[in-house]
Amino acid sequence: MRLLSLVLPHPLFSLLSFHATVQAFTIAQKKFPKTASNNGIGNAFRHALWSSFIMMYCCKVSSPEKALDFCKRITDLHEELFPNKPLETKMDLHNNKIGMDYFMELLPGIHRQFFEKSFFIDALVKKMKDAKVLKNLDDDFGGHLVYLEDK
Repeated sequence: MRLLSLVLPHPLFSLLSFHATVQAFTIAQKKFPKTASNNGIGNAFRHALWSSFIMMYCCKVSSPEKALDFCKRITDLHEELFPNKPLETKMDLHNNKIGMDYFMELLPGIHRQFFEKSFFIDALVKKMKDAKVLKNLDDDFGGHLVYLEDK
């Protein structure tokens, strides 16, 4: 019911978000096949890329404020509908925010119609070099991507 109440009023945003999901997953799997689908660094990349792509696509048809609101709501809802362990949820929500924040950071310098996927792919790969291992729920790594250690 909550999913329908979010997607029905925003059918275009919903379609664009689905497209962003498929693209981010595909790119992450190609670049980081061993860690994109678990809690490793590839997963951190995938979540940040996913939210960046949602922002990019939704901003092409609406305002950045509306895109940001929808992106936050849909990515948060994803975590609620597909629950993980608390540390995994914290990691995913944090990396989603990294993607949204990065988009908003670039926005003043680039007209939203001219954003391209490569802006985010290249920058997030660079951010992976400074990614931090999340070990506790009270860890706060600010603007760094976070991932869980392999066990």
